[in-house]
Amino acid sequence: MAKREETRVVLAYIAVCILWGSTYLAIRIGVSDFPPELFAGIRFLIAGALVLLFAYFKGYKFPDNFTDVRRQAIVGLFLLLGGNGVVVWAEQWVYSGVTALIMAIVPMFNAILELFLPKGPRLGLKGWFGLLLGFFGVALLVLSGSETNIIDISGGLLLLLAAFSWSLGSVYSKTFKPSGTTVANIGIQMFAAGLGLTLVGLLLGEAGNIHLTSKGIGAMAYLILFGSILGYSSYIYILQKWPASKAGTYAYVNPVVGVILGAVMLGEPVSPYVFISAIIILSGVFLVQMSKTSKKLG
Repeated sequence: MAKREETRVVLAYIAVCILWGSTYLAIRIGVSDFPPELFAGIRFLIAGALVLLFAYFKGYKFPDNFTDVRRQAIVGLFLLLGGNGVVVWAEQWVYSGVTALIMAIVPMFNAILELFLPKGPRLGLKGWFGLLLGFFGVALLVLSGSETNIIDISGGLLLLLAAFSWSLGSVYSKTFKPSGTTVANIGIQMFAAGLGLTLVGLLLGEAGNIHLTSKGIGAMAYLILFGSILGYSSYIYILQKWPASKAGTYAYVNPVVGVILGAVMLGEPVSPYVFISAIIILSGVFLVQMSKTSKKLG
């Protein structure tokens, strides 16, 4: 039974690696025709509502009390409003492959934040070197990318903020025991984030910029089904079974998928600096992951 469950976790992990690598391309396509925060907000409102309805009609257990609902909403706001919402905003001018590459920094932020958890893993000298190496790779990517217009400093800082928010949500979700089923909790997270993102979009005056096109609708439909319902559900399932740092290693694969799809589908430029930065960033993340061998005492 345990082996079967581990197989399911591995399959979910593979799905996240591939599906989320492709979502950067879909987001880039979507924001070319649709205002960014409303694009993300409507996506998660629909996906969250569908998941909640499914959980309700299947009779799945919902959280026991308001405190547990609030916790799930906070997770969703960190992951999807702060994380995905900022990614969508940045992809108005940052190429999708480069976005996927910078978001590979997520496991590093996971590792840093887990240091503050009770009995959390410690980072050794190799780990701290990995952190510096990873951030150096991001800096190289941003500075070199400014010359070729694939990214600028503002885009790089926004994406680092998005990665940090995603990590906050991931690690925070490990600090409490959920009372509802996974499906119900996922629905709450997505619906809460959808409300937040939609409110942000309306406050930014995006309602007047909505132009429905087949390309934008297609991108949103893909993101609702594959990015949100399948991909996000798989990630939350993985988080319940694996440490946040291990679950976050999907970010190793996303950049490969994202860069290839961006280059093939949208003709995004791939300079030598992108490859060099990718090697440096992923090497840094790998060192951080390999360094986390000891636990805090107490």
